[in-house]
Amino acid sequence: MPKPIVQSQTGVTLIAGGPVLARDFRAALALAPYLVAADGGADRALALGEIPRAVIGDMDSLSDAGRRLLGAAVHEIAEQDSTDFDKALRNIQAPFVLGLGLLGGRVDHELAALSVLARRRLARCVLIGREDVIFAAPRVVELAMQAGDRFSLFPFAPVSGRSTGLEWPIAGIDFAPNARGGTSNRSTGPVRLEFDAPGMLVVVPRARLAVALAAVVSALAWGV
Repeated sequence: MPKPIVQSQTGVTLIAGGPVLARDFRAALALAPYLVAADGGADRALALGEIPRAVIGDMDSLSDAGRRLLGAAVHEIAEQDSTDFDKALRNIQAPFVLGLGLLGGRVDHELAALSVLARRRLARCVLIGREDVIFAAPRVVELAMQAGDRFSLFPFAPVSGRSTGLEWPIAGIDFAPNARGGTSNRSTGPVRLEFDAPGMLVVVPRARLAVALAAVVSALAWGV
């Protein structure tokens, strides 16, 4: 198996080319100080005052000025069978990844990012948007939610499961991307989810970033 381009003992902030709020960028770097960019996300990082330690992608978006400035930090992967987010995520070895610039822009880019997130759930990646944070659910996950928190589930594959701590429990529901979803449920307190298969994305408010990250890291550390 090829050696990953990035190997970090700390969390990695991965910035792509979509919309990024400065407050979210700073919050991500505080939790994950190793900065990596997916292609044109490098220009966005530079505009926000930070130099990525690696840039990964097919380099069809990175500016010439960015390429010259970053030099050997640029790692071009020319194939067109995967997105820059996928190229970057599969080449990062780290305790977790916080993804920025992947939500809130073009819908086709956003859908592609969510598909990668679902497929690469073992990467321990949480995407940060203006209103939400999103992660691929481990088979068993516990979140320290507060009563009244919005809590949504979206399946990228057929999946069923069980829950505690949700106003509308999910037991007995057959979720599927072209059938049943779980939009706008609510937490009654801490939430525990168990799924029979991979493929579910969890969407919680942006204010619960630390809760989502703790849940993902803890669950996958247990091998679930």
